[in-house]
Formats: sequence, C-alpha cells, structure tokens
Amino acid sequence: MAKILIVDDEEKIRDVIREYAEFNHHEVREAADGMEAVTMALNEDFDLIILDIMMPRLDGFTACKEIRREKDVPVIMLSARGEEYDKLFGFELGIDDYVVKPFSPEELMARISAVLARRKRSLENMDAPEFRSGGLVVHTASRTVTLDGARIDLTLKEYELLAYLIRNRDIAMSRDKLLRDIWGYDYFGDDRTIDTHIKNLRGRLGSYRDRIVTVRGIGYKFEDDEDRV
Repeated sequence: MAKILIVDDEEKIRDVIREYAEFNHHEVREAADGMEAVTMALNEDFDLIILDIMMPRLDGFTACKEIRREKDVPVIMLSARGEEYDKLFGFELGIDDYVVKPFSPEELMARISAVLARRKRSLENMDAPEFRSGGLVVHTASRTVTLDGARIDLTLKEYELLAYLIRNRDIAMSRDKLLRDIWGYDYFGDDRTIDTHIKNLRGRLGSYRDRIVTVRGIGYKFEDDEDRV
C-alpha cells in the first residue's frame, strides 16, 4: 500500500482516480490546486504524487519544482495536452511518468505500480554509502552529489541517471536500456529524452563532465580517469 496525493482541479477526475487507487489498497489524499498540493506535500510524506499541469493558482510544473526543492517523491504528471515540449519539460524536471487525458484508469494504476516498483528497486540497489570518482561523490543515503566537496543540485532523474551509470561504470549502456531501467519499460519517450538528460547532467558536472563518455552507435558509459588509456 502506498500513500498517494492526487492533485487536479477537476473533482470528477480526482474521484475516479481515488476510487481505483483505493480499490488497489492505496491511501489517498486530494488537493484541488498547485498551492494546496505544495502545502500538503511539504507537511506530509507521500509515496507518490499524481499532479495535473493546468491548474488555478499554481500550475503543475511550478508545483513540482517547489515540492522537489524539499521532498524526493515520485511524480506522475497529468495533462490534457500531449505536446512533446510539455513531456520533455516535465522529464527535465525529473518527473517519473506523463499521462495524457483522457486516460484509462487501469493504465494509470499500472503506471503507478511501475513507478513505485522502480523506486523500491532504486532504493534497494543504493545500499553502498557512497560512490566516488575522484572529487565526484554520489552520497546514496541522502541521494545527493558533491563535486570537490561542494553540493550540486540535480533533478531526481539526473541523479538516478548518474548513479546508474556509476554503478555500471565502464559498461556501454544503450539509450533503450537507460530508458527501460530508469524510466521504466512502459515509458513512451525516445532517444532525445536520454540525450537531453545527459547534456544537462554534463553541464552540472563541470570539470567532471567528460567522465560521461559517448559510445558511438550505442549510448553512454561512465569512466574514471584511472580507467582511461
């Protein structure tokens, strides 16, 4: 059972999601706008947030950014718009999935299960206290990253991508595998999602950006300095 926050200004949509979520033995709380969602998310612990984009007072993108400043919680975005820009912008914020309205409640429940399962696997796999590559350190307990002792801010997906590449260092990982293992088997994105996140991640790593190596025709891998010829 998971504790889920449903955020949508349409009461009927909240009612449908609540009915199916409770049938699947989840505990449900509701918010009708972005401001209410931020307040609830910062004062309570949730296992997952379902967050509509177009809402009064505060849109879903802004609410997601505010919540992620304080809480590392999976987010599934809902939107009546299916534009690629909205999807890519959402994933750059670190959301875990994106569902376009109208949607099948059964499909949404399947996506919730997939996101929760990925988060569980991620937490179980991050059992080492830290991963270190020179002055680049991934602190697994706090899920933070430091460069030469200074903390850098990463989105959730940027963090998961970096940690995954470090755990599989020196192994060329295809874009398809990265999409499956980090975003999930049912994610509908394409190679540009990975490339965008790699570009942003390299930008945040500064002088350590070249630790993430492009493997032509395959994807990416992480290399330590001492591993290079």
